Amino acid sequence: MTTLTLPPALPAAVRTRAEPLLYGGFAVFAAVTAAVTHLGPHRIWGLFAAAAYGLAAVFWRTRAAAWLALGGAVVLPLAVLVLAGQGQPEVAVVQRSGEHLLTHGTPYLSPDELAGGSYESYNPYLPGMALLGLPSAITGIDARLVFGGVFLALLGRHGRILAASPLVALPLVVGGDDLPVIGLVCVGFALAVRDRPELAGLAMGLAATLKATAWPAALVCLALVAARRSKARRYGVVAAGVVALGVGVPALVDPAGMFENVVAFPLGLAGVESPAESPLPGHLLAETGAYGHAAAVAILGLAVLGMSISLVVRPPGDLRAAVFRLALGLVLATALMPATREGYLIYPAVLVCWAYLNERRKEAELCLAA
Repeated sequence: MTTLTLPPALPAAVRTRAEPLLYGGFAVFAAVTAAVTHLGPHRIWGLFAAAAYGLAAVFWRTRAAAWLALGGAVVLPLAVLVLAGQGQPEVAVVQRSGEHLLTHGTPYLSPDELAGGSYESYNPYLPGMALLGLPSAITGIDARLVFGGVFLALLGRHGRILAASPLVALPLVVGGDDLPVIGLVCVGFALAVRDRPELAGLAMGLAATLKATAWPAALVCLALVAARRSKARRYGVVAAGVVALGVGVPALVDPAGMFENVVAFPLGLAGVESPAESPLPGHLLAETGAYGHAAAVAILGLAVLGMSISLVVRPPGDLRAAVFRLALGLVLATALMPATREGYLIYPAVLVCWAYLNERRKEAELCLAA
């Protein structure tokens, strides 16, 4: 079991001071979440996690601290929610899309089937996400176990460290389908800086078949590969090929269903109000009416154009630069999208923390080598 400590490249005295503060901060965050949320699964997680992190802060000097954090903030609340059948709506959406893919050859309900239904009938994810719902359709396993398992398998040691923090523990427990996307994006960047463009293209392409939130990452990774003079064409061909198979082919098979679910619904054009809302500029502007919605979409487009130009003019040359450029773009997109949640900020937050852990690990290896 990996202990929750700051990277070994830091002085021992710094780790000694910081570790109980980290656990204490996690406990406060969990307690506040339980107190203010109106979502039942989040409240259950907050109650378990606040107690677990509090105990970890008390026993931080022992190896039991990591067990307390992971067990109390992840394993126990996850077991409770899975057995109770409670979780975020995304869990049911992905499970249903897997069943629909298995029985009908498409993960989407048709526009006629969606007519008159609620937002819960829509599947706003790209076709690849339905593959993560197939285990549920075949065996009945809860989809959030698949989400978390993929994330932890892809990120290994760093994934276990991140899972001990609320940043990952909360979505892992309640059913965040962004975790496998983030895992593939991290792997893609790691392969890119190791000059493995074909495998990086494969990882980013797979991520881009799950959710459109991975597309900016694929473009930033392309700029990174090109800046490192590492066969950007091979990266692009592999990534584009995977997206063509995973998104293009399903779009040809079911164009109407895919457009209604993946394009019209997230953009607020399906005639059904999306539950994705927040006090962020894009949503507030869209709420003012048709002109406000159009303005929000236009501003978002300008932000995307600006970030794309920056990648051409000044492409990132290393992992840190690429991740921070992507994080900035994702923060802007989250703030400007007409239908958005603060939860989308998990992307830049986890990516930045992962890059930090990766960098600290390299520094530790250099220290040992010296």
